[in-house]
Amino acid sequence: MSSAEKFLNLTLHVWRQKRGQEGHFETYPAKKISTDQSFLEMLDVVNEGLIAAGKDPIAFDHDCREGICGMCSLMINGEAHGPEQGTTTCQLHMRHFHDGDEIVIEPWRAKAFPVIRDLVVDRSSFDRIQQAGGYVSVNAGGAPDANAVPISKKEADLAMDAAACIGCGACVAACPNASAMLFIGAKASQFRHLPQGKPEAKQRALNMITRADKEGFGSCRNHFECEAACPKEIPRRVMAETFRDFTAAALLRED
Repeated sequence: MSSAEKFLNLTLHVWRQKRGQEGHFETYPAKKISTDQSFLEMLDVVNEGLIAAGKDPIAFDHDCREGICGMCSLMINGEAHGPEQGTTTCQLHMRHFHDGDEIVIEPWRAKAFPVIRDLVVDRSSFDRIQQAGGYVSVNAGGAPDANAVPISKKEADLAMDAAACIGCGACVAACPNASAMLFIGAKASQFRHLPQGKPEAKQRALNMITRADKEGFGSCRNHFECEAACPKEIPRRVMAETFRDFTAAALLRED
């Protein structure tokens, strides 16, 4: 035990739901929670108590627990991934809460993210958006030497900033219209700034936005809640770039 370690007693209001059924909140005590624990470790402790009492544990998504995979998608007191900016749920530590706090925990709320169970949602719609255009199909030849294709540092940095997107869906959950535009923009922008991705930039944007519409995501209305909620702090510029490419492709399209 570290000298700074403290313990909290909390009250959790957790959304419980089975697929295809009505959901509801259930209240659970979370006692003697270490401030050194992550939010997911706190849920592990609560689940251990539920299992010991013969009750169903709370279902929630997780994998790497290192802020890389984007699986730990929770609404915590109405905020995607909780109160800390640039932080995933698995990186959120209990030191950011206070003894006696009541914490409301919900799944992402979006038509395109149906609830599977409790806090777990089906985000396969993101996969289908990427399949619609998140790739390079032009013949780029074999793998060249690293310095064979000149790319400016500015363009490389823009591509890498966009590629930081982990596809967690926080942008959708935070958006009043449940738009996936920040996700689409990030996946499209990481290609458009590189030589191999430029030839298909406009068609890529058209295909991915069209697919998002079919999946039931809402339209972007420039609230920019997505940018504020993104744990990887993807900038709003990726949406503007992708909208420009989409508009250009739509004007040239022959129906």
